[in-house]
Amino acid sequence: MYHPYFRGKQFELITMRESAKLMASAGFVPIIEPVKESLGGLEKTLKAICEAGGKAIVIVNPYHGDHQEDGGSITQLLQDDYIGHDAISAGILLRSHTSLADATACYEAHKDHHPTFIHAGFTAQKAFADFLGDKMAASDHVFVEEHANTLYRKHFDGSTRVLLRDGFKRLKNAEYAKIPFEEFSELHLTFDDMKMAGFGDFLMVGDSYSEGGGPAYAVAIHLTYIDPDNDDVMYIYHFVSTTNDTPTDPAGKFAQALKKLINKLDSGDSKLFESSAIKEFRELHAKGHFPGLGYVKKLSMKHHIETLADFFS
Repeated sequence: MYHPYFRGKQFELITMRESAKLMASAGFVPIIEPVKESLGGLEKTLKAICEAGGKAIVIVNPYHGDHQEDGGSITQLLQDDYIGHDAISAGILLRSHTSLADATACYEAHKDHHPTFIHAGFTAQKAFADFLGDKMAASDHVFVEEHANTLYRKHFDGSTRVLLRDGFKRLKNAEYAKIPFEEFSELHLTFDDMKMAGFGDFLMVGDSYSEGGGPAYAVAIHLTYIDPDNDDVMYIYHFVSTTNDTPTDPAGKFAQALKKLINKLDSGDSKLFESSAIKEFRELHAKGHFPGLGYVKKLSMKHHIETLADFFS
């Protein structure tokens, strides 16, 4: 049903490992685009997902990161450990530079890995649908909404279809201070009406990718919530540090943003689900501890997954 799209950085992989049991029990299926040369963290993550009884899609031809020129080591990992294993599907990324020949060759190379096609700018959709032919009904397709409109998706009628929306509007952290909250998505409510088998998003990272963050002039904590007073639409809070004029003192800036979060929680009208991540934010505030910005992002992603799991429970 829900397909969160992760890029395989350290804290994304840790988030999946820590959430493996919850995602498995909720029927959530993460999509993982490996971006780091070392696949050790990915191996540990896939093992945790399988041990929890869950499923995952691993992109074998990443667009970003260390494997964009050659995803052979990812294919080898699936070949060695997950051939014939229904829990792990080979994700085939179809972007604007992907030719029909590339798409069909990748399918042939991974047809024993239950391939899932991720459509993200591909332009040979009609020819590819014709290629699938009578295999269409058994095929799985994930559409990045920005690149695959209704007419595009119509070529794959009869298949299992999932729609991915980037609900996170990426700005400089300081700019979120002007937008304390905004709509994130209603796709969790409407995917079925759109004849989709599921939905997904890029969590609170967004579809943009960078190798590493620069100096933090401002620190922002992004947390999603379901608003029962507004048809259960999902919104996102942005809690931003007051100080934003120098790249120094990230711990102090985190404390400022965290205080705003705690004040909102204590107001009684935050509508934030009291997830395990929220409890950890409370503990960090009580201890006055700064765990690092990567860890803060991990907590935000965990909270998002827990919020959706609670909604569908």
